[in-house]
Parts: sequence; structure tokens; C-alpha cells
Amino acid sequence: MLLGEYEHTLDDKNRLTLPAKFRQAFAGEVVVSRGLDGCLFVFTRENWDSFVAAQLEALNPFSKEARQMSRYMFAGAAETELDKQGRMMVPPSLLGHAGLGREVVVAGVRDHVEIWDRAAWKKQLEEVEGSVELVAERLAAKQD
Repeated sequence: MLLGEYEHTLDDKNRLTLPAKFRQAFAGEVVVSRGLDGCLFVFTRENWDSFVAAQLEALNPFSKEARQMSRYMFAGAAETELDKQGRMMVPPSLLGHAGLGREVVVAGVRDHVEIWDRAAWKKQLEEVEGSVELVAERLAAKQD
């Protein structure tokens, strides 16, 4: 399980050094994709395949929304690997999607990592902290 948040920087070649705590999990192939809410998603290949199987494979290709989501996720994804220093290349198109500057936050979110521009992350946390109790109550009500 991927947990925690870490402040990092992108280097001049658009490489991100993953936190040491995450490097072993991402030792093989890595898939980085457009995320939701203005971030990037980073999956191990195994977790990407599981995500696709659970969330995208069952979408009806005759549904306009399903086609849009598939394009968003697949066309915006890139395969990469960590180098010996634990760095991964972030493609320019994905940098633009997430509005990443030099300073970023890498957050572990269960089965994947999210990469956020540091200022956007702080804004996201402020929004979440202001409403997390209400969200928790609504989610609990859906489970009843």
C-alpha cells in the first residue's frame, strides 16, 4: 500500500526522483497518466493493469462518455522506468496537464502515486479539510 506525502522537485530534464519509500514498489515498468483533479497518476504496471480491468475495460465503446474516458486515460498515458537513482521522466504533455512547476508533491494513494504541483496540492488539502466530515457522512450513507 502506498502512503504518505513528500515534497520533491523536478530537475531540468523533467525527471522526478520518487521518494525512497516508493522506489521498491516501482522497480519495474511504470505507467504515468493524466489524473483527475489536476494531478498525474503513477502506477506500477501491475496496478495499472488492475485499474484498467476494474475501471475501464467494462466501459461500453458505444457510449460517448466511455470513449471520452478511454481517450483521456489511454492517450494520456506513458510507459517509463526508474533509472538507477530512482528518477522517472515526466513527459512534457503530462507536465502541462497537471500544471507542474519545479516544486511538486508526491502522494501515495493506496495503489498508485499522485504527482501534484505543490501550490495546487495545498489548495486541494484546504478544500478537503473543509469538507471531509460531510463527504465521509455521504459515503457512509451510500453504504447503508
